[in-house]
Amino acid sequence: MKSVSRVAKTLSQARGFRTSAAVANAAAEEPVAMARVYGGLKDEDRIFTNLYGEDTWRVDGALRRGDWYRTKDLLCMGPDWIVQEIKDSGLRGRGGAGFPSGLKWSFMPKQTDGRPSFLVVNADESEPGTCKDREIMRKDPHKLVEGCLIAGFAMRARAAYIYIRGEFFNEALILQEAIHEAYAQGFLGRNACGSGYDFDVYLHRGAGAYICGEETGLLESLEGRQGKPRLKPPFPANTGLYGCPTTVTNVETVAVAPTILRRGGSWFSGLGRKNNHGTKLFCISGHVNNPCAVEEEMSITLRE
Repeated sequence: MKSVSRVAKTLSQARGFRTSAAVANAAAEEPVAMARVYGGLKDEDRIFTNLYGEDTWRVDGALRRGDWYRTKDLLCMGPDWIVQEIKDSGLRGRGGAGFPSGLKWSFMPKQTDGRPSFLVVNADESEPGTCKDREIMRKDPHKLVEGCLIAGFAMRARAAYIYIRGEFFNEALILQEAIHEAYAQGFLGRNACGSGYDFDVYLHRGAGAYICGEETGLLESLEGRQGKPRLKPPFPANTGLYGCPTTVTNVETVAVAPTILRRGGSWFSGLGRKNNHGTKLFCISGHVNNPCAVEEEMSITLRE
């Protein structure tokens, strides 16, 4: 038996193999760097805390969840600070293209040439299997409304237009009521949140055309024409809604902005991985046991 053990040991050494005991000893001597595991987002890091409608969507519930908290202080930090925080956060467009949001917001003119600037929120969610924006408008509409104020202020815009898909009838009713509540609380309109900044939010219902999900087709429809995409250039940041500087962005992109500013861009960039930061709403549908929308860390796998 001893001779057999010696032969096995000699063969393993000759072939460059290590015995299980040698591997165990090496593992004990050399610490192994653990690979980062993505997913398993902590509850304290979730932005959409009413995603499943456990609380009311109305303004009293929104205030309990931290919406509209010291919004005036955020606005008083100035447009440049807001844009820089969004850049530092690594937030990318949540509508599909993934363009860096802070960079996109910075394209808007800082000096007026006599034309007003506008923010347009694309809520014409029409892709098959996509329902995340619908859930935001249905369960957490004040996050979107507050996000419109903050993003619009950062872009030096006069007003925001939310273009909602025509089939989203109930969501349009809820969102319009949330806008009314924000006006009643002094969060919107003249001297919004006591900041000295005047800002309005308008809701516009589409007519069910899929092509209006494209930003320039959406602008055409918003102006009362047939929703046909425009040729580029000019780009909306220079010549958009009514020929004025305009940024068209996604519902989720705008809705996460207030939380990012309150918690800091570094917090958001600490989630996910390089060039893929933060959290996101994912829609799970089809042949699955539990079709749902979930908020998770970017870079998570479908299996997780």
